[in-house]
Amino acid sequence: MTNQKLHTERFNSVWDALEDTPAQAANMRLRSKLLLELCNTIRSWELSQKDAALRLGISQPRLNDVLNGKIDKCSLDALVNLSAAARMNVDICFNALPA
Repeated sequence: MTNQKLHTERFNSVWDALEDTPAQAANMRLRSKLLLELCNTIRSWELSQKDAALRLGISQPRLNDVLNGKIDKCSLDALVNLSAAARMNVDICFNALPA
């Protein structure tokens, strides 16, 4: 058995490890944050999925995708729009990356 060196690389986010480009990773980080907050808000309403979907102006199957974390089915734009429909205040901040 040979002694192999393992190549390890550190990432700031799981998305940095999974996505091909920094832009794709940034998009997924924002989408995951929005999706998490949106799910928490919707669940706090304690409504049926049917009633919550009506409140958001989407179909119940679409809401089910959101609540089940199907991030691949949720664009950043769609999540911002759903957050607005949920009367959430969505804001963005910028942090400079190290050179």
